[in-house]
Amino acid sequence: MSTPYRVAVLIGSLRQASFNRKLALALQKIAPPSLQLEIVEIGHLSFYNEDEAASPPAGYAEFRATIKAADAVLFLSPEYNRSIPAVLKNALDVGSRPYGQNAFNGKPAGLITLSPGALGGFGAHHHLRQVLVCLNVATLPTPEMYVGGAADMFNADGGFVKPDTEAFMAKYLATLADWVGKQKG
Repeated sequence: MSTPYRVAVLIGSLRQASFNRKLALALQKIAPPSLQLEIVEIGHLSFYNEDEAASPPAGYAEFRATIKAADAVLFLSPEYNRSIPAVLKNALDVGSRPYGQNAFNGKPAGLITLSPGALGGFGAHHHLRQVLVCLNVATLPTPEMYVGGAADMFNADGGFVKPDTEAFMAKYLATLADWVGKQKG
């Protein structure tokens, strides 16, 4: 077997027990051998300020290098006020700046929004897609994954309660793996 694609997983929630973190951990367990999902923490990144470009805050260089080294990115996010959480937008700003040094440039990506509500983060999903187009990120076009019912999705062991949900997520990861392969050529 060839080396798996390294996928940087960015979680748009800081809460350690967030539904999106639970999703990241559950996806790691069911990922196909062709994908290596690695959670990349973003909560330590200070707010992007272009005045600090000459002497970036701690953590910026490591974050940018991690994104550049990844073969792809998987974004997992809740919806806050019909958009993406500030921590995720900040990570996108840190990784894509200063101008001309976009660590996300050309990366294939997947995107899942997950929330307790029925709409599954629909607004956040589409706002994030809009930002990713600007950053030249090749986001998997379909299936669009806005998933509701997060509060009842995970069992005590961190897996999916329903076998159908696990199968659905596994199919998404297989589709993402194919997408990454096509984009990487």
